[in-house]
Amino acid sequence: MRMIGLLDGEANAKTFSDYLYAEGIENQVEADKEGAWAVWIHAEEQLDRAKALLAGFRANPDAAKIQSSLKVARDLRDQKQKDQDAYEKRLKSRRHLFRPLRGYGFGPLTFVLICMCVVVFVLTELGKSMQAMRPLLISEDFASIAMSMMTRLTQGLPEIRHGEVWRLLTPMLVHFDIFHILFNMLWLRDLGSMIEDRQSSLTLGILVVVFAAISNLAQYVVSGPVFGGMSGVVYGLMGYIWIRGKRDPGSGLFLHPTTVTMMIVWLLLGFAGFMRMANTAHASGLLIGMIWGFLSSLRYR
Repeated sequence: MRMIGLLDGEANAKTFSDYLYAEGIENQVEADKEGAWAVWIHAEEQLDRAKALLAGFRANPDAAKIQSSLKVARDLRDQKQKDQDAYEKRLKSRRHLFRPLRGYGFGPLTFVLICMCVVVFVLTELGKSMQAMRPLLISEDFASIAMSMMTRLTQGLPEIRHGEVWRLLTPMLVHFDIFHILFNMLWLRDLGSMIEDRQSSLTLGILVVVFAAISNLAQYVVSGPVFGGMSGVVYGLMGYIWIRGKRDPGSGLFLHPTTVTMMIVWLLLGFAGFMRMANTAHASGLLIGMIWGFLSSLRYR
């Protein structure tokens, strides 16, 4: 920066500053001493031109050209502020795009769901008391186990047909042993918290309700009422995060390819009969989650 001279009075200094700015010369003025104001320019190569303009201003500060420059300078500064605001908005958008680079905490709804599962696990004597589980099962009509799938679909679920619609959801709270609940809660903690942080607790709540209802209903139609666990919801969240993250990286949702592979292998092992699991709930939850992830990504691609 170079000082090109002094002017008497703040008003004179600011008028000349606007004049320079309208002429394309970046500058600033500041109080110096005894009422004088120093004029500084930013670019040294503009020194000679700025000095010439200063001489002209001193000779005739009321010239029409100088007075008209005030509006030009004001318009230029307004446009510069708009450009700066637009830049900051774009910068925030880029920060939003790279949200996956930061971690996430323990989602409040995720914490509540885990606590509910743990409380139910304790009240059902670690998954051993069928009597305690009965109010949480999708149905207490165990005779429906012998029915055909079509009969269960058209004539089953007497409790729900009579208004106990919460039974579509409550099987997700039931777990039958320590490994069952531990496995599901670890996955729920990671997947649920990710969705709460990247999106919202409301989004997670809607996903859980839909995945639980559909996966529980599908499992009932295939095998009857004796099943439970958060696995259908967990597979739904996995499918949703997997597809939404692949198609919409800006969502901040991400599953490592190894996790996806393990998820598919675990599902296939269940269908192959190596482990006793609610396979239909897993598969239906995963399918609905993938469809939801795909459809929700269309808006942002």
